[in-house]
Amino acid sequence: MDRALVVLSGGQDSTTCLYWAVRRYGCKQVSSLTFDYGQRHRVELDCAANVARHAGVGNRVLPIDTFAAIGGSALTDGEVEVSADGAGGLPSTFVPGRNLVFLTFAAAYAWPRGIRHIVTGVAQTDYSGYPDCRDETIRALERTLRLGMESEIEIHAPLMHLSKKDTVLLAQELGALDAMRLTHSCYEGRRPPCGHCPACRLRARGFAEAGIADPLLSA
Repeated sequence: MDRALVVLSGGQDSTTCLYWAVRRYGCKQVSSLTFDYGQRHRVELDCAANVARHAGVGNRVLPIDTFAAIGGSALTDGEVEVSADGAGGLPSTFVPGRNLVFLTFAAAYAWPRGIRHIVTGVAQTDYSGYPDCRDETIRALERTLRLGMESEIEIHAPLMHLSKKDTVLLAQELGALDAMRLTHSCYEGRRPPCGHCPACRLRARGFAEAGIADPLLSA
């Protein structure tokens, strides 16, 4: 029977993907993996654990502190500036190589456990301009992992071509809205969220366009 591993950050998108995987593969065939990469907002780790528990799936945290040692991102050091750009004109919140590393570690974790399906919440539509969220990047990485591990690993990105509105509607369809009250999206690391950072504004717009109240704001 097919098994799936969800890269779970504790945010809106990865939570939706967790419920997508549960619907597709069955709760007993799904597990989740969270990365402690030295992010300033440790609340992410608690949110991921709470979401996984709520969904009835296991959650494992892997420590990879190299990103914090490298620095250069507002998510690992410094403060988030709403309009600030980092190197190459990318947002200051861009962590270079993060999704590539996460998915590579996820594939390495899945390989000895006989898990063939990796699920990630990246999207190239309503996103923050991160190049490692693009479909061509994910497909190229999938091919690389298959060649490098001699496996038939598949990377699924259910939200890749969805707007934030469509992602909210999908979460509703999957029965994931209640879990949204346990999530964290705010770049300032606040619960309740700050409501002003790019992540908060993007999330708010998605719920508003879907005509659905964000459960996190009434939690």
